[in-house]
Amino acid sequence: MPHLVLWDIDHTLIESRGVGRELSAAAFEQVTGQPMRDQATIDGITEAVIFRETAKLHGLATDRADFERFAQALSEHHVLQARRLRERGTALPGAAATLDALAAAHVRQTVVTGNVRAVAELKLDIFGLATHIDWKVGAYGEDADLRPALVDLALTRSAITAADAVLVGDTPADIDGGHANGVRVIAVATGRSSAVELREAGADVVLDDLTDTDLLRRLVFDRS
Repeated sequence: MPHLVLWDIDHTLIESRGVGRELSAAAFEQVTGQPMRDQATIDGITEAVIFRETAKLHGLATDRADFERFAQALSEHHVLQARRLRERGTALPGAAATLDALAAAHVRQTVVTGNVRAVAELKLDIFGLATHIDWKVGAYGEDADLRPALVDLALTRSAITAADAVLVGDTPADIDGGHANGVRVIAVATGRSSAVELREAGADVVLDDLTDTDLLRRLVFDRS
């Protein structure tokens, strides 16, 4: 059976309903001294790339040190505004039940996310989804720019082979990241990508959402 499920976070397990962008804007202005007038495309992209490309939209050249300052500021703003995120955001339907069901079936679970680790931990904790996550083997937005490298890193950290892992995400980037490493991908149409777009991107399975917990658990164990 699969020994590891790699979860995406935003639009897969939770929805921040605009709070994430607001906090990114606050951190961007704190670090660069410029208001964030626009933001680079974010779906399936890591924070390092989002920051760099957003800075370019403002005529700014940045380096790793700038990103590290941004990541720290972003984490601090999430801590300060945790109540706002809790009030406006939500765990997506079925997320908690699915995490619980997989844990009961002795499946190891972690995250592969564009979020920096501190923000990833806070987001799932706020919505009561952190209990079953093995944070030390996850891969985060500060670890690499692209999803394939993040998936590879999570497999290495967990000492799990691709055949024993399943990735669950909501974007074509999640699908690319999984398949580049030989990992089966269950896509959920809970983000901006439709079920049709996710099928066209090559997802092994596409679900409308996570509400059918029994079905998702069976799909995790299905090697066909």
